[in-house]
Amino acid sequence: MAKQTSVFSLEPGKLALIERKFREKRKLAEARERELFGIFEEELTDEETWALKYLYAYMPANDLADYDGTLFLSHVRQTLDIRRKAPWGARVPDHLFLHFVLPYRVNTENIEDSRGLLHNELAARTADLSMAEAILETNYWCHEKATYIGSDLRTASPLTMIRCARGRCGEESTLAVAALRSIGIPARQVYTPRWAHCDDNHAWVEAWADGAWHYIGACEPEPRLDRGWFTPPARRAMLVNTRVFANYPGPEPVTLADEWFTEINLIDGYAPSRTVAVRVTGEDGLPAGGAAVYFELYNYAELFPIAELPANELGEASFKTGFGDLMIRAAKDGKWGERKVSAADGGIVDIVLDRSRQPEGTVDFDMFPPPERSGEAAEEPGEEELLAHNRRIEEGTRIRTAGERTYMNEEQAAELARLVRLPEDRVRDVLRKARGNGCELAAFLQERTGQYGEWPLRLLESLNEKDLIDTFRPALDDHLTGSLSRRGELPDDLFVPYVLRPRVLYEMITPYRQLFQAAYTEAEADAFRTDPAALARRLDEEFGLWEDLPNLKGKGTPAGTFKLKKGDRLSVAILFVAICRSLGIPARLHPSEQKPQYWSDGGWHDALFAHGTAEPAEERARGALRLLRSSEVAPSYAENFTLARLEGGVYKTLVYPHGKSDVYDEPLELEEGPYRLTTGIRLKDGTVRARFAYFEIRDGETSVVPLAFREAELALPVLGRVERDDAYVMSDGTDRTLGELIGEDGAIVAWLEPEREPTKHLLREIGELAVAFAELGAPIVLVAEDGGIDPAGYPALPPNAVFVRTNVDASLPALLSQPPAAEAGFPHLAVLDGMAQIRYTASGYRIGTGKEAMLALSGVRRPADRRD
Repeated sequence: MAKQTSVFSLEPGKLALIERKFREKRKLAEARERELFGIFEEELTDEETWALKYLYAYMPANDLADYDGTLFLSHVRQTLDIRRKAPWGARVPDHLFLHFVLPYRVNTENIEDSRGLLHNELAARTADLSMAEAILETNYWCHEKATYIGSDLRTASPLTMIRCARGRCGEESTLAVAALRSIGIPARQVYTPRWAHCDDNHAWVEAWADGAWHYIGACEPEPRLDRGWFTPPARRAMLVNTRVFANYPGPEPVTLADEWFTEINLIDGYAPSRTVAVRVTGEDGLPAGGAAVYFELYNYAELFPIAELPANELGEASFKTGFGDLMIRAAKDGKWGERKVSAADGGIVDIVLDRSRQPEGTVDFDMFPPPERSGEAAEEPGEEELLAHNRRIEEGTRIRTAGERTYMNEEQAAELARLVRLPEDRVRDVLRKARGNGCELAAFLQERTGQYGEWPLRLLESLNEKDLIDTFRPALDDHLTGSLSRRGELPDDLFVPYVLRPRVLYEMITPYRQLFQAAYTEAEADAFRTDPAALARRLDEEFGLWEDLPNLKGKGTPAGTFKLKKGDRLSVAILFVAICRSLGIPARLHPSEQKPQYWSDGGWHDALFAHGTAEPAEERARGALRLLRSSEVAPSYAENFTLARLEGGVYKTLVYPHGKSDVYDEPLELEEGPYRLTTGIRLKDGTVRARFAYFEIRDGETSVVPLAFREAELALPVLGRVERDDAYVMSDGTDRTLGELIGEDGAIVAWLEPEREPTKHLLREIGELAVAFAELGAPIVLVAEDGGIDPAGYPALPPNAVFVRTNVDASLPALLSQPPAAEAGFPHLAVLDGMAQIRYTASGYRIGTGKEAMLALSGVRRPADRRD
């Protein structure tokens, strides 16, 4: 082949690197040679050849397993054609095109041939605009298609978002990046992996226009670039990063340069930053080259590593971060050391790997987030510009709402239920959750209920809510017909969740049962049913490990992993569970350990994988933990406490359901080993009063540990007063004064901003606390602009919550219309006492406001002789 140094401006060295990595991936995927690489036998241009090689060179193993070359060739050809046609195509430098236009993947979404479909939606709409205007217009289009809702960790694809009209921030930004790339504009999804000042994270979008990167809030348009409700909290970020599937040579600071990807650090565009330099040594004082260095912040009641970096040969690692506290941990060969670092600390952070056992007792410490900061005053849009923008927002909401009205309604669901003779309420619930995928599920029920009775519905009910929006009949048929032949052999409470249910963790649901049932003879299948450990040994012998992108671990589909004969540890574990279920063997991932297990002889047993190591082929001994109530604080897993086991010098947080609170009822079964209980109380300014409690779990024994929290009083000073005479409009059109709405014994008033994620977070938190708010009985007045929020969309709110309408700006108390509250933005919440005095406020994006407001409301509604 002739040397083509001009293709994408790639120099010979870069071409050689791509070629080497391409050949390595081709070797890795040799089990799927024809499906993946047969496209190279077609007549390809030089651009097409090198674009394909570039994608394959950095392609995650999961994608080599799950998709075919025809998909990637179609994507490449459409993208190159878009570049030639786009008004700005020639202005986008080759290196930006390769890294931020050509890639088909944004996050962990299912890959579909969607680039041309998105282009057809947006090309004419943006053809006569500048690049900056096209970015804004694309975001208006995204707003027409989808809005925010919290959901599970699996990332829905752009086409699923369009079909179902909502998703979390990681899905909104995946849609927006895909849309921008579809018209040839470089775009990337950026993340703050975890906030330091509240328990959450956030994702948004950066897009390139004529020489500069700009940010937008995906599906939440602004009239100008570089604006968003998240701007104030981003000034408190400890890391803003993105991952590029390449050896990226760009100008941004690099957090981690891996063999298969590059993580770049974008914090300087959002928040003040500093560089923390770490030096790791062993007990002998020599540099501990290769040690893993973890930069951890407190979030979701754990010390979460926002960056994990290898120390160089001198034992050094450095990390650019914000001005908040970090716990820095280093580990190597089972030895470890850690040190808390504050924003005021300077110089080199020295860590000695001098520990192999954990401490005893408890340790109290505070974690301080970066302080709130004011930003540079930006030029505000003019009145006409703002009015035009608001009209676009209203128009986008109408368009999206009209699309949602085409979903199957309650009458259609009831008619289907009567037709197939299934319970009406259950059919209605499934189809409501399915949203734009309701017709697909309805067709499945109509086709299969006659033969299989209630079981098609029970299959749908076994799925996660998100599965209902993007699981289709081929997969449903496979899992229904491939499982029911063995249903009589097991009780339903074992059969339904651990055989019938296709979902294992957060992988995409695809057909796999017929594949696995055909892959083994009946004699082999019977042997595996008799001894499921034999299946684990077979997979251990036949399958290789390949670990590449950390965020894609466990995302490989069972069928793809099986065909590729390779996968990461978690994907292989999922494969084991899927094969077991296909053969009628109850199987699962352990609920807190995520280790594969099978049911045998009346109990769960670990499926042991050596993965080519010298691991002992024995199950780990187990004991139990009984947590003792020692505080009035209501426990909530991953909100104010977590458990973690020390492994190899690093604490691994156990996975229990978020918000799990029934922790005093029964002992928790845990593997033998050293553990750390982390508890934390977050204060209003984001500071955390944390405690570590160390304990051991021993074989067959029950350890008793108090679930203790540090004291953290919520101060309730008088901050101001609301105007009781302000008029509001009720849903029936009548007028009420604020005084009439809030009564005489204390209340909550919240001023909301429709269509914005912070408002939706607050309403969700109030809904989650509906029982507690109802018991308090205090009025909750939710103020929104005329028609901006449909109360029917929030059925979980407590009965004492009422939506009212007014002019939002005019109704805000002075305290909330001035900095810093004004800059933080909506929603604005105030807790009032019986004299209409403001005793607590929260503004903008603050996870946890609902619980704080409930505590404050409880405080101001005490009897008068006990109040401040």
